Amino acid sequence: MLKFILKRLGLLIPTLLGVVTLVFFMIALAPGDPARIMLGERANAEQLAQLRSELGLDQPLSKQYLLYLGRVIRGDLGKSIVTQQKITDELTDRLLATIELAITSTIFASILGIVLGVAAARKRNSWVDYSTMTGALVGVSMPVFWLALVLIMIFSVGLDLLPTGGRMNVRLYFIPITNFYLIDGIIMWFREGKADYFVSALKHLILPTIALGTIPLAIIARTTRSSMLEVLKQDYVKTARAAGVPERKVVFRYALRNALLPVITVIGIQFGLLLSGAILTETIFAWPGIGKWIYHSISARDFPAVQGGILFISFFFVMINLIVDLLYSVINPRIRLK
Repeated sequence: MLKFILKRLGLLIPTLLGVVTLVFFMIALAPGDPARIMLGERANAEQLAQLRSELGLDQPLSKQYLLYLGRVIRGDLGKSIVTQQKITDELTDRLLATIELAITSTIFASILGIVLGVAAARKRNSWVDYSTMTGALVGVSMPVFWLALVLIMIFSVGLDLLPTGGRMNVRLYFIPITNFYLIDGIIMWFREGKADYFVSALKHLILPTIALGTIPLAIIARTTRSSMLEVLKQDYVKTARAAGVPERKVVFRYALRNALLPVITVIGIQFGLLLSGAILTETIFAWPGIGKWIYHSISARDFPAVQGGILFISFFFVMINLIVDLLYSVINPRIRLK
């Protein structure tokens, strides 16, 4: 197992180097003068020269790349042009909000997707199968921003059941402890005996979770169904059934475990996509996470912040793929021997 982990970590280095290179040249080779775009048309020559010097834009492209690579290795993503704050600090302040939303969306999509996928596979060619796959097709086809607006119109404006945005009711005096508001709400519940904080955090999380998790839910359901149908045809499943093993045990103990390999891959990839795909959801629901911060950075032409945000999310995506590889080896030990 240790050898397998070290091998995967070795493959991680060129992957991260490629990500850093791609992010740098994607911004560096963009049309136009970044300094002019960031400062506007009214900036004078002295201001432009100063900003170019601060960003290293007056150096050859190869030297800019080496300087940027050195800063990234040291963990320095530069400063925001708008706020003059370190990008790492701004990302850290917003990271947990995005992770909380991504985790809840992944849990929502994974549990419901696997249950629906297994049900569709067990009842193949029945109304359960057809309705599940039709719902999955509709779910994949719906744009996130459209679904988010529809949810707000129904549950916030129409029924007045859930808030339209934010993470917590502004009327509650709330001091974050872990910055995971659901966990903080539970802690405050035990400390003060009031569930107001937890209920408020939960209500604010429901609509963004559904909007962000609907597409992954549909993909996971379709993948689970296909994988389960393939596994249920295997000889060992037929043997277990012939031996009189209860159907529930055959499905959930033998078939589902082997069918989870491709499902885990999809869940891992979707979780990485949720971190980056949360830009639209966080913007619509005023969720103070990395996605909303990147959106405002793009609007303000804050190129160092955009560069740092994209690199940060890319790094998490690569790390999630590494975790998925390791989970593969736990579920199916034969993978370590290949």
